[in-house]
Amino acid sequence: MAQDFERARERNVGTSFVSLRIADSDDAIISIRCANVTTSTINVDVVLRDSANSLDYHLIKNCPIVSGGSLELIDGGSKIVMQNTDQLRVKSDTASSLDVFASFVDAIST
Repeated sequence: MAQDFERARERNVGTSFVSLRIADSDDAIISIRCANVTTSTINVDVVLRDSANSLDYHLIKNCPIVSGGSLELIDGGSKIVMQNTDQLRVKSDTASSLDVFASFVDAIST
């Protein structure tokens, strides 16, 4: 069976968590890139929310990204599994400061 590659993206993320993706099956996150679009350093949080229990698990917390810089959270062939209803959420400590792009494999085999 062919893999179904998907993407999620968000521009100008600020100080409130934004959901990039809510899993509708067993999905695999294969890439998350966060880019600072401001003229100052920002700090970024990326969490995976276990919606069934309303718990956030940090993939990265309060991570600085310099002006014009970016951060790749998953590299070297790593993957993070999301189960049905899990949410990938991001926020910055600065208003309208973060662009985020994530890639997924949708409906992975169990």
